[in-house]
Amino acid sequence: MIDPSARISASAVIADDAEIGPNVIVGDYSVIGSGTRIMANAVVGPWTTIGCNNTIHYGAIVGHDPQDFGYNGEECYAVIGDHNIIREHATIHRGNRAGTTTTIGNANFLMVNAHVAHNCTVGNNTILAGGSLLAGHVTVEDRVIISGNCVVHQFCHIGRFAMMRGLSRTSRDVPPFCIMDETHTVKTLNLVGLRRNGFDQKRVRAIKNAFAILFRSGLNMPNAVARVEEELEITDDVRYLLEFIKGSKRGVCFGSALPGADSFE
Repeated sequence: MIDPSARISASAVIADDAEIGPNVIVGDYSVIGSGTRIMANAVVGPWTTIGCNNTIHYGAIVGHDPQDFGYNGEECYAVIGDHNIIREHATIHRGNRAGTTTTIGNANFLMVNAHVAHNCTVGNNTILAGGSLLAGHVTVEDRVIISGNCVVHQFCHIGRFAMMRGLSRTSRDVPPFCIMDETHTVKTLNLVGLRRNGFDQKRVRAIKNAFAILFRSGLNMPNAVARVEEELEITDDVRYLLEFIKGSKRGVCFGSALPGADSFE
């Protein structure tokens, strides 16, 4: 169903069972998948593909031009997967150069005023709470939670099952499995998140042992990584954690040096 007040480009492709509300704008060459509902006053920009069974709330803007002085109207893309919820006034921008893409996976929840900038890649089952801001080229892996009013610098990488506490900010990569707070500081493990996602005691213990060396031993990161590799069992989770750290181009968040810092127990 398409409301008669909606403005739909003649080149847009809209599934027969999609719902397009009052005053919605759908730009050139965009695609809206089956079962997707777009509420009043939302905007879908050009070259934007939205999958199936998404709900896009009032005033959200999906696939608009990037906020980049170097952008000159080139054909670039936003691709949104399935079963996402995009709440009021959230914004998602397309890539910033010809042929580049901003990608949102499946079953994500973008709350009020969340922002995903150009060339970001967001995985599956993430939560971006109200006012959270991703700068350009940020990668967010699966099942990450970015709490209210958090700020993520461009080109940062956030690992699986990480959580950023409200009002925190990072210009470093956020390692998987952690809770990050304040300014790119690893405070503790995301134990609740891990248990909710089926991590058993053995898996959690292996990650705890690695975190204790990596973020509480006082060693610099290369030496801490070497110590983990020498002394601990390298489970799949620990291997992923170490590969994340080794592959970081911005450096990872560091352990808290404050007295009484949260333990990993």
